[in-house]
Amino acid sequence: MSLCLAAGAVAASLAIESFTLTWMHSIEKIRWEEDWRIEGHALVITEARIRGSGAGMEAPAGAVLTNGVWHYRPQLPPQAVLRLTHSPYTAGYTLCTPTVCRPLADHLPGLEDHALVEIRPC
Repeated sequence: MSLCLAAGAVAASLAIESFTLTWMHSIEKIRWEEDWRIEGHALVITEARIRGSGAGMEAPAGAVLTNGVWHYRPQLPPQAVLRLTHSPYTAGYTLCTPTVCRPLADHLPGLEDHALVEIRPC
C-alpha cells in the first residue's frame, strides 16, 4: 500500500500502511495528532489526541485524559482524500510514518507558500 501526496504539480508517494498527522493550533499553540491507516481506497482514522485544551478545543464526549493528553476516536467515515492547507502564516503539518516524523512540506519539495495538499491512498 502507498500514500500519495499532491499539491498542484508537486507530488510524492510513500510506501506505508499507516501514518500520524500532527499540527499546532494556530492560536492556542497546542498539539493535535491523528492516527490514520489505509484500507483499500480509503483513509480510516483510528485515534486522535489533543495535548491540552483551550478556546474552541474542548475534547469530545467520551475522550479520556491520560497524562495531560485527551485520547478519543473521531466518528468520521472513511475518507477518499484529506485536504490540508499549507500556509506560511502558521506552523506546518508533520507526517509521521512508523519510523520517522518529518514536516509534510519536506515530502513535497517545491511546495508553494499557499497550497492545498491532498493526501490519498494510491
